[in-house]
Amino acid sequence: MNRTTLSLIAGTVALAAITGFASLSEPDASGTDTAEAAAVLPVERSGLLCPAPSASDLAETTYTSFTPVTKGAGSDGSAQLQAAPRESTDTPDADGSDTDKADTDKADTDKADTDKADTDKADDDKKTAAKPVLAPKAPGTPVTGETSGADGPALVGTAEGGFAPGWTVQQTTQVTAGNGRGLLGVTCTAPDTEFWFPGVSTAADRTDYVHLTNPDDSAAVADIELYGKDGAVATTVGEGLTIPAHSTEPILLSTLTGEKQDDLTVHVNVRSGRVGAAVQALDDKLGGDWLAASTDPAGTLVVPGIPKDATAVRLVVFAPGDTDADLKVQLAAPTGLITPAGQETLHVKGGMTTAVDLGDVTRGEAGSLVLTPTGGSAPVVAAVRVVRGKGDKQESAFIPATAQVGARASVAGNGAKDTTLSLTAPTGTAKVKVTASAGTGGGTAASQTYTIKQGTTQDVRLPVPAGLKGTYALTVENLTAGTPVYASRTLTATDGGIPGFTVQTLPDDRGTVAVPEADEDLRVLQK
Repeated sequence: MNRTTLSLIAGTVALAAITGFASLSEPDASGTDTAEAAAVLPVERSGLLCPAPSASDLAETTYTSFTPVTKGAGSDGSAQLQAAPRESTDTPDADGSDTDKADTDKADTDKADTDKADTDKADDDKKTAAKPVLAPKAPGTPVTGETSGADGPALVGTAEGGFAPGWTVQQTTQVTAGNGRGLLGVTCTAPDTEFWFPGVSTAADRTDYVHLTNPDDSAAVADIELYGKDGAVATTVGEGLTIPAHSTEPILLSTLTGEKQDDLTVHVNVRSGRVGAAVQALDDKLGGDWLAASTDPAGTLVVPGIPKDATAVRLVVFAPGDTDADLKVQLAAPTGLITPAGQETLHVKGGMTTAVDLGDVTRGEAGSLVLTPTGGSAPVVAAVRVVRGKGDKQESAFIPATAQVGARASVAGNGAKDTTLSLTAPTGTAKVKVTASAGTGGGTAASQTYTIKQGTTQDVRLPVPAGLKGTYALTVENLTAGTPVYASRTLTATDGGIPGFTVQTLPDDRGTVAVPEADEDLRVLQK
């Protein structure tokens, strides 16, 4: 045994002594493993990030925070949202000139540009960040906050103790006129290191921004990759973007490439640190909304809750890597799975984005898209763009493919008459419990259980809280183990005859975590 090996053994023993004696239980002499199953416990800390809501002076934004009551969660703790400073940096245009990345309107928005470039304003934002924008008082009851105009900040949120399990925040903005007018909504997201956004565009009538928000004490570094109908799109400054600590960066996609394409997929890959990411897609004629990230690439995907009065639905799919994907396209309607005429299958080349118009595929009924492989499975990501209304009174929104509800999911910011909840069970009949919380201004929680038949989508009649004042939260629980359920919530707000709407999906809230059994075992020092 050489000297290096002896040193390594000595170092390992010393490290074990310093870091403690917890280890997984070793099987006994009989060969029977005596270790107990992992305990499922409520999480004790959650983080959420909300993007800056709008660059319009006409914007009215409401934040709604909600934590469902979780069995076993502590009675103490807190949650709060604080403003994140918006950094001012320049991004070169495709022709080599400099353009402020924070310029959020193709029209002349002198006030927004001046504020974002003003160092004094940035310093004031950092001072303001010390004061919470929103601080919930108790689990089970939602709380709201509001902001107006173009100066609404991105928010960094942290919840601890009893406020952490299943914590959700809804950001809803109404813009009455201008580029991207309509109802824009997004569920604030947890920080992560990778995001896929199929459905973005650099077309002349679109102004799309990727908002990156860094919650941590050190800078994050991210790459933004674009993929179109012919594969990877060359970008000028998409690599090595730095997002300073506790700040947000809105990045205009058209400054990354000179190519004009209607249907693109954005891949955000974080090299170091973590960020929250969302895309704000603004259209000159069709309004605008937030596009949330698609669920992780998978062979089978579900896009739940396409509004029944949709006048146009465009499906955008991307296949990461080099493997082509062949997909069966089906609509889960109230009566079962059906195949859209002329759109039975979809071929997606590896590394390329494919889009297809499905028209008014729902035909006046609730519906969800179900994508399954026709042969060998290849991972894909997907989203749909939905249009409601006709002529010059149209509005658009996005629905990404999403993960299943799992044990529980919640969504906040629901009104008594403006909310639709869609539930779909593609592979088996499921029972689902829906609970409407007390309102932000008062009321009594109410629950109802629904049966969702295999292969169907239902827009369910919601249990509205008695004596409701303000808005309320919905919590969805899947009571049928092993049968996946997918859900989305649609908010509507008609203004001037324009049918404003926004759709948020309800993936599992990850409010609990499996904690393995561990014991002190001094025998590890003898090995």
